[in-house]
Amino acid sequence: MAYPLPEALPASSDVPTLAELRSIAEATPIAEPAPADTSLLPGAHTMSRRIAFAVVNACTLASIFLGLSAVFLAMRDDVQTAALCLIACVLFDGLDGALARKLGVSSPFGAQMDSLADMCSFGLAAPIVVYASLAGSVSTVAAGLACALVAGCAAIRLARFNVSPKDGRFFCGVPTTMAAAVLAIAVLIGLPIPGEVQVAGVALLAVAMVSSFPYAKLARLLRLPPWLAVIPIAGALLDLRLTFALIVVAYLLSGPVLWVRNRRAPHRVA
Repeated sequence: MAYPLPEALPASSDVPTLAELRSIAEATPIAEPAPADTSLLPGAHTMSRRIAFAVVNACTLASIFLGLSAVFLAMRDDVQTAALCLIACVLFDGLDGALARKLGVSSPFGAQMDSLADMCSFGLAAPIVVYASLAGSVSTVAAGLACALVAGCAAIRLARFNVSPKDGRFFCGVPTTMAAAVLAIAVLIGLPIPGEVQVAGVALLAVAMVSSFPYAKLARLLRLPPWLAVIPIAGALLDLRLTFALIVVAYLLSGPVLWVRNRRAPHRVA
């Protein structure tokens, strides 16, 4: 059975009218969102902290400028001077982080700047210098592929480092700074090995950067018995190039050895 609908709803004093709703909306203040903190320097903005912050980032910029200088020098076939610029990049890369921690001006901005500088100097400038040093001794295609591998692996290594939890004892893979230092020193001293072996070594170093093998940090190496330092020093006096090559090979092999050791004894403290 159908019932007829009422012609109009009954008026109720509890239901506000449209005019009342409008007056309530106009009278209610709208909360403004809190302004976002766009400051690059966290903490107090005193003059001394501003100066310290500027000095730290100036060291990072110096690394970028030196990396660019290394590229220009490599284009002029002055690979040894270019290698010296890369070594200076390594020094400034360590200096900016040490100063930031010492002066208490570490910041997310500084961390991003450091990562970008590492990519410019160690991910791009270093393989370009290596490519220039290999010119004429090996196929340009082989040298180009090995150096491109360094650039790609450096980008992956830096991105992985930025998003991964930090381990105070070991690196996960060879750090880009150390890989660039090895390449720069190898170019500087001129290792007397065939070009094909050098290309293979460059490719191996690139793959080691993105590996999951644990590599000891410098602070951990410095805690080794002092008498162990006598061996590389004596070796360098006898044959610098051979000693350098053996140290690099030993460090690269230490990663797989530590990985196997940790797999066999997962609960053992390294």
